[in-house]
Amino acid sequence: MAPAGTSLQVEVGGRSLSLSNLDKPLYPSGFTKSQIIDYYARIAPYILPHIENRCLTFRRFPNGTDQAGFFEKRCPKHRPDWVDTAEGPGDHNGSIPYCRLDEPAALVWAANLAAIELHAPMAHADDIETPASLVFDFDPGDPAVIRECCQIALLVREVLDAVDLEGWCKSSGSKGLQMYVPLNTQVTHEHASSFALVVGQLLEKQHPDRVTTTMAKAVRPGKIFVDWSQNTRHKTTIAPYSLRARPDPTVSTPVSWDEVSDCADGTIPLRFEAGDVLERVEQFGDLFAGVLSTEQTLPTAE
Repeated sequence: MAPAGTSLQVEVGGRSLSLSNLDKPLYPSGFTKSQIIDYYARIAPYILPHIENRCLTFRRFPNGTDQAGFFEKRCPKHRPDWVDTAEGPGDHNGSIPYCRLDEPAALVWAANLAAIELHAPMAHADDIETPASLVFDFDPGDPAVIRECCQIALLVREVLDAVDLEGWCKSSGSKGLQMYVPLNTQVTHEHASSFALVVGQLLEKQHPDRVTTTMAKAVRPGKIFVDWSQNTRHKTTIAPYSLRARPDPTVSTPVSWDEVSDCADGTIPLRFEAGDVLERVEQFGDLFAGVLSTEQTLPTAE
C-alpha cells in the first residue's frame, strides 16, 4: 500500500489514473480511501448499469464522513477528457454539465475524489423528461426505524399489485428504504410524482398513525414519511450499490421481498456494509436487475 500523501498510477480498462492518499481513513471505523476505491472497482459490473447515462450528483467527503461534505452537481473541470458529461437541471432553471460515469475507470476516478455517495435521477441523461422508474422513498421518523419502513413497503406492494405493477426494494444505506417501480415506457415526471402521492395518501388515510405524506418534520415522529417528491424532475436518489457517508461504510443495497418481509417481522435489520454487498452480488447477482428492463405503464385518472 502506498503511504498517505503519495500517488499511485493504475490502469483501469485501458485508462491511466493517478490515485492519491490511499491510506487515509475516510470513515471513523477506519475504512480507508483505498478500500473505497477497491469497493467501487469491484462493484462496477453491478452499479454501472444503474448509473450509466445518468446526470450524477456527487456527495464528496475529502476529510472523511465525520466532517462536513458537500454536494457537487457540476462536473469538475479538471476531469479526464474521457469522463463524459451531460446537461441536466440546474438549481435555478437552465442546465449545467453533470458527470456521467459510464465505465469502470470513471467510477474509480470519482472514488479518488472521495465522491463517497453517488446520487442519480430517475431519468436517463439522453431523455431527462422521461423517468425510467418511479421511486417511493420511505423515511422513518424517530423512534420508527427500517422495520417500520418495510412494513409500509409491503402495504405499498399490495396497492401496486391491484394495478398490475411490480416494485423492487433497496435499503437506503442510512435509516430508510426505497422502492423502485420500473416503467421504461413513455411517462412524465408529473405523472410519476402524482401517482406516488396518491398511493402515499391512500395509505395515510388508512393508517394515519403510521404514515404521512407531509414533509414537515413536526408531524413525522413515529411515522413513515412516504416521500413522493423524489419523482420531480430535478431530484436525485442515492444510487443502488452506492456507499453512504455514515460512521461505517454502509451501502444502499438491493434486497429481495423475502428479506423485506423478514425485516418487517423484526427478523433481520437490512443493514449491509461494503464487504457484505460484495459477497451478496457474488451469491445472488444483481437483485435490482429487473428495474433496468421491466416495462410497465402507470394507470391514468379516469
